[in-house]
Amino acid sequence: MIGVRVTAVYDAERGGLAASTTAPACTQTVTEQPLRSEARGSCETRGEGGRTVRTPFWAATLALLALSVATPVRGQDGLDVNGANEEAMRAAAAKAAPSVVKIETAGGLEVVGGGKKGPGGQPGVARGTGPTTGVVVDPDGYVITSSFNFANKPTDIFVTVPGRPDRLVAKVIAADQTRMLTLLKVDAKELPLPAVFPKAEAKVGQWGLALGRTLDPDVNHLPSVSAGIVSATGRLWGKALQTDAKVSPTNYGGPLLAIDGRVLGVLVPASTRSEGETAGFEWYDSGIGFAIPLEDVLAKLPALKQGKDLRRGLLGVNPKDSDAYTAKPVVGAVGPDSAAARAGVKVGDTIVSIDGKPTPNFSTVQHVLGPKYEGDAVTIKVLRDGKELEFPNIALLGTQTAYVNPFLGILPLRDDPGPGVPVRYVYPDSPAAAAGVKEGDRVMKVGTGKNLAAVKNLPQLATAMAQFPPGTEVSVELKRKEGDKTETMTTKLATVPDAVPGKLPMPSSAGKAGEGRPKPKAKGGLLPKKGKDEPEEKAEKPETGFLKRADEALGREYWLYVPDSYDPSISHGLIVWFHPAGQGGKDGEGMAAAFKEFCESHHFILMGPKSANPEGWAASETELIVQDVRKVLGRYAIDPARVVAHGLGNGGQMAFYLGFNARDVFRGVAAVGSVLGTAPKENVANQPLAFFVAAGDKDPLLKDVVLSKDALVERRFPVVYREVKEAGKEYLDAATFEVLLNWLDSLDRL
Repeated sequence: MIGVRVTAVYDAERGGLAASTTAPACTQTVTEQPLRSEARGSCETRGEGGRTVRTPFWAATLALLALSVATPVRGQDGLDVNGANEEAMRAAAAKAAPSVVKIETAGGLEVVGGGKKGPGGQPGVARGTGPTTGVVVDPDGYVITSSFNFANKPTDIFVTVPGRPDRLVAKVIAADQTRMLTLLKVDAKELPLPAVFPKAEAKVGQWGLALGRTLDPDVNHLPSVSAGIVSATGRLWGKALQTDAKVSPTNYGGPLLAIDGRVLGVLVPASTRSEGETAGFEWYDSGIGFAIPLEDVLAKLPALKQGKDLRRGLLGVNPKDSDAYTAKPVVGAVGPDSAAARAGVKVGDTIVSIDGKPTPNFSTVQHVLGPKYEGDAVTIKVLRDGKELEFPNIALLGTQTAYVNPFLGILPLRDDPGPGVPVRYVYPDSPAAAAGVKEGDRVMKVGTGKNLAAVKNLPQLATAMAQFPPGTEVSVELKRKEGDKTETMTTKLATVPDAVPGKLPMPSSAGKAGEGRPKPKAKGGLLPKKGKDEPEEKAEKPETGFLKRADEALGREYWLYVPDSYDPSISHGLIVWFHPAGQGGKDGEGMAAAFKEFCESHHFILMGPKSANPEGWAASETELIVQDVRKVLGRYAIDPARVVAHGLGNGGQMAFYLGFNARDVFRGVAAVGSVLGTAPKENVANQPLAFFVAAGDKDPLLKDVVLSKDALVERRFPVVYREVKEAGKEYLDAATFEVLLNWLDSLDRL
C-alpha cells in the first residue's frame, strides 16, 4: 500500500503539505484495474559521478519505512516528517470534526436478506445496532449518510452533533438510490458545515482520510481516522472516488478528507457488479473503498430536500458483445418501452457518441451514462447500415419495463451447422405444437407478417426470437422432415412455462460442433498452405475423468469431471457446483458420481471451485472463479447456452450471485435451500437467465426461499420451483434430481 509520503511535511501557514525532504525523489504510477489499484514505479537517486541509480519503488519504500522506525525522518530544515504527517492528519480531522455526527438506530429487521451470511455478506448483513456516521450538509438540520446504515429499516433514528448535549430525533427525507445515500433531517439550526474539496482537483495519490464516529462514545472527541490515498477517480462508472483507506461500517456515511481538512466525499459501500443498500459491503477494510464526491451530493441536495428519491437514469440498451473494453458498442438488446426504444434505437446500432463524447466501447457508454439521473436528457449518435443517425434529447427513465422471454415451444437439435435449425422436441400445448411443428422439421425462416429472415444456425434463431415479446404473431418457414416440403406456419408466442419436459428424445446433438464457422486467417490474408508431405497437426486430446486443478500463485483450487465419452464435435453443457459452507470441496467425487451417468449420456461437464473462505463463499471470489470457468470454456467444447451455476445453501447463494454478476458467462442458476442476497437484476434479452429453485418443506429458510422465487418471478425470469417433501437442508431427492436433470437438458429451448 502506498499510504506513506516521506517527502511531505505539514505547512501550518498554508494548511497543507510542502515537499521538502532529503528522501530520494520517487516517481510512481497508479494504474486502475477493476476493483483494485496497482502501484508500481521506481526511485531515482544520484550516485557518484552523477550516475542515476534506479531502485524498485517497493524496495525504496521498505527502506524508508525501516529508516523511519529506527530514526525520525527529517527534512532539509530538520523537521520530523513523521511527526508532521501525524499533526497534519490531526489538524485535518479537527477541522472537519464539528460537522461529523454520530447516528444511532433502534428497531427494525433482525437481519437483512432473511438468511445467514452469504456471498458478499449480502444476506443477513446488518442489523443496525451499532452507531454509524453522517455529515452535515445544511445548517438547518440536514445530514447525509450511507443508505447502508438503514438497510434493516429501523423504526427510530437518533443523531448526536458535536458540542450539543442531547441526541436529536431524525427522520428520513429522501434517498439517492443510484449513489446509495440517504438524507436525514433533525430539528436543529446553525449546524457547522464542512469545507468542500472540488471534485475536479482530486488527484490520484493524494492523501485520503476516512473518518468515523462509531468507536468513541464521546462525540466531542476527534473521530476515528484511517489514512490512505485516493487510488482512483471516476470509479463506479463515473460516480465515485476510490481510496485504499480502510472503509467499513465503522465509517460508512462519514467523510473522506483531503489532508487540508476539506471533504472529498461521503464514504459508501459500493460495487461495480451489484446494486442496493448493502452492495459492496464485502470489500470492507480491504483497501478498496468508495466515496461519493461531496460536490455531487450538494448539487442534488435541493431535490433531496423536497423529499424526492433520486433514481439512476436508464437508457435501456445492452451490448451485443460481452467485452466492454475493446469491442465496439453494438446494441445487442433494447428494453421494451425503454428510453432507447421510445427514441428509435434498434438492435444492431453502433453507438458512436453520447452528448458529443466519443464512445469507442461499451465501457465508455457506461461511464458517460453512469452519473446520470432519471429525467436527464442525452443526445446519442449511432451508426446504422453505414449511415450516422442522431437521436437528440432522449429523456432517461428511472425504471425499465421488465423483459419477458418469448416461447415458441421447440427444443433444437444441437451442433447442426445449418442452414436452418432442426427440431429435436416440440413442447405439448405450445405455440409450435398449435402451428403443427413436428420433430425432425427444420426452421428455415422466421419473422412477422411477410418479413421473414433466413435462419443460418441456432444462435441466429435464438437472437431473432429474443426480439419478439410474448403475444407477437410470428411466421415460421419449415422444411418438413417427411417429403422435404417447405411450409409457412403462423402462431402467437407465449411465455415460458414452469413445466419441465419428461424424458427427451435422443440424440441431442448432430455431432458437428464447430462446422460451418469461418476458418481463422493469418495477418496477411489466408493461412499458409501446408507442404505436400507435411502432416496435419492434431490437437492434443483433452483429459477426461475426475481431475484436480490448482493455481498455486493465486491459491485457487477446483475439481473437474469430464466424461470419458467426451467428443469435441459435440458441444457440452457445463455445471459449476458451489459446495455448502464448510465443505471446502470435499464433496467433489460424490457429486461427480451422482452426475456421471447424466454427463455421459447428455454431454455435460461438471466442475467444482473450492472457496478460500472456510466460513462460506464471498462475493470477492467472483473474479477468480470466473477465470477458472473461462479456462474450462477455452479447453473444452462448451455450449454457451448451457452454462449453469449450481449450489446448496451458501453455495446456492453464490450461484445466485454469479448468475447475476457474471451474466456473460452463466445462462442458468440451480439453487437448493438458498436465498437471494439482494433484489434480482433485470431480465435481459441477449443474456437470458433461467432458474431452478428448490427447498425442503422442513427447511427453516423455506419462507425466504419462496420469497426469493417470487422476486425472480416478479422480474419475469423463467423459474421452475420444487419443494422436496419431508426434507430439511439436505440435497435433492431422486425425483426432484430427475427434474433438475431434465431442466438442464432443456435450457436452450426456444
